[in-house]
Amino acid sequence: MSDQFEATWESLGQYSVPEWYQDAKLGIFIHWGVYWVPAFDNEWYPHNMYREDHPAFAHHRDKWGPQLRFGYKDFLPMFRAERWDPEAWVDLFARSGAKYIVPVAEHHDGFPMYDCPYTEWKATKMGPCRDVVAELERAVRARGLKFGASSHRAFNWRYYTYRDGFDTSDPANAGLYSPAHPEGQPARSSWPTGGRERRS
Repeated sequence: MSDQFEATWESLGQYSVPEWYQDAKLGIFIHWGVYWVPAFDNEWYPHNMYREDHPAFAHHRDKWGPQLRFGYKDFLPMFRAERWDPEAWVDLFARSGAKYIVPVAEHHDGFPMYDCPYTEWKATKMGPCRDVVAELERAVRARGLKFGASSHRAFNWRYYTYRDGFDTSDPANAGLYSPAHPEGQPARSSWPTGGRERRS
């Protein structure tokens, strides 16, 4: 089986599940990012804090202030990861019997936890100012475990709510939130596509 695939269903249809994965009984899938600063609800806090019908909306306004004055972007400087110790994490995972580790390299929130070349809104430039994914990968591979990375970027364009009174509508924040657009319609991406317009 080739390690290279083309962007066609026929190419992807040639994939088969690796033997090591069939034998691995336990793996660790990690959701860890800026959304743990408010530590309320779950990793969908950035989405829910802009939904007036969700408990996170009122919680955010009561604890942090209105979404125009204090938006999700304002948690980024607070996400310092000063106690982040990938070796300690991997030691715990290995002792649990895990055979593979898969962090969410980028959640729907639009904040890559790695050195993404397409945005300045990333962990290597803001928050911890570290390549969290690369550090974890090195520690995982050093222990002989399998490593994967999951990207949830494809949902970013419909993750946030855009309206007056929210910081999500400010064009200066489009690198994190995607450009403001009507709900349910694709946003125009600011990510480069090699000369072609790209929808995200």
